[in-house]
Amino acid sequence: MGPVAREPEAREPEALGPAALALFTGRAGGVSGAPFGLNLSGTVGDAAGAVAANRRLAAAACGLDPADLAWMNQVHGIRVSYVPGRQAGPDVPAADAIFTDVPGLAMSVLVADCAPVLLADPGGLVGAAHAGREGMAAGVVPALVAAMTAAGADPGRMHALIGPAICGRCYEVPDALRARVAAAVPEAACQSAAGTAGLDIRAGVRAQLRQAGVREVRTDPRCTAESPGLFSYRRDGTTGRFAGLVWRTS
Repeated sequence: MGPVAREPEAREPEALGPAALALFTGRAGGVSGAPFGLNLSGTVGDAAGAVAANRRLAAAACGLDPADLAWMNQVHGIRVSYVPGRQAGPDVPAADAIFTDVPGLAMSVLVADCAPVLLADPGGLVGAAHAGREGMAAGVVPALVAAMTAAGADPGRMHALIGPAICGRCYEVPDALRARVAAAVPEAACQSAAGTAGLDIRAGVRAQLRQAGVREVRTDPRCTAESPGLFSYRRDGTTGRFAGLVWRTS
């Protein structure tokens, strides 16, 4: 199946509950050369100066200073880190979920097929999780909900936004792999467009959020593999990363 954009890729910040904003960046509009565009990752072979310039563009789209974007060194695990303020280089945690209660500090997650999951609690906490196949199966999103709850949030009042990710029709996997993931998260098992074993990461995350008590869950319907305005590792191999960002407004 060739790339087909399901809807326009341009995005503006959107409300995530009464006291937070969220944004998903795209592929176009950056300063990096092909195939990177608006790549926001420093680990994919793009020039460091271009990545820094792209991050300034992403911050401007949020109405924030680049120093107000908090990042992770993502490792496909379930570690959750609290971010107390602006990061210096060595302060970037090796984690797959981060959260904060600092107004105007954006939690940022980088993806190119994995699901970016953004959470906001009206009491003042916001968080972001990197839910790839392994992280989803291991429970990174429930771990983020639990960490935010321990810090004073309430799952029953949280708002969740699951961002663009590869869809189950495009994410073909070996039978044994689907069985292993489904043993942990049955809702993630599906059939691909080719009629073979598939995985639907977002369906698995939705089920985990419901089980954790989060009732307000929205999902961006775009499939990264089908949307040319988004990065997709499965589709392109060498490619950049787009970001999901969430921040408190007050």
